[in-house]
Amino acid sequence: MSADDRVRWDSYYSQIYEKPLPAPDPLLLQYTPAPPAEEPLYRALDLACGFGQNGLWLAQQGYRVDLMEISRVALKRARAEMAMRNLRTVNLLQSDVDALILDDDLYHLICVFRYLKRPLFKVLKDSTRPGGRILYETFNLNYLELVPGFNRDYLLRPAELESFFRDWRVIFSEEAQHISRIVAVKP
Repeated sequence: MSADDRVRWDSYYSQIYEKPLPAPDPLLLQYTPAPPAEEPLYRALDLACGFGQNGLWLAQQGYRVDLMEISRVALKRARAEMAMRNLRTVNLLQSDVDALILDDDLYHLICVFRYLKRPLFKVLKDSTRPGGRILYETFNLNYLELVPGFNRDYLLRPAELESFFRDWRVIFSEEAQHISRIVAVKP
């Protein structure tokens, strides 16, 4: 992403800043394992997190969470929510996720909702610890029925999401209406 992308996303989040924070995504609620008490540094990444509702929920469950987002405005709102909830295990990372570099085997859980950059799948998979999970949900080509002018480069083709995880154990996969979802565990 460029500085123009950051400005565009800051503008978008400024327009909805005062709206109620969305609820955590149902996929996250259903497929997030509780971190074991004996491992206090169970790590999670909420990539392209927006206002961070998913990552903040993970922090409330006991995860140490990195919220990564290009928009300063969105992260400012996430910081306010963190303070209100008295969460101290969240790192706010303003980052251009298109140029993402992560350490290998760093996260126990990675969640990505409504964001697609195909080259990132390798980075995310490498950064997941063995036995860790990726929860991924984004728009597929059926989204064109709702928004005909949407850029096809940011839409999944049929069965494409599952193809990224052929070498992992898939515990949930769905292509419903205009959204594709997967929950996969790294061997």
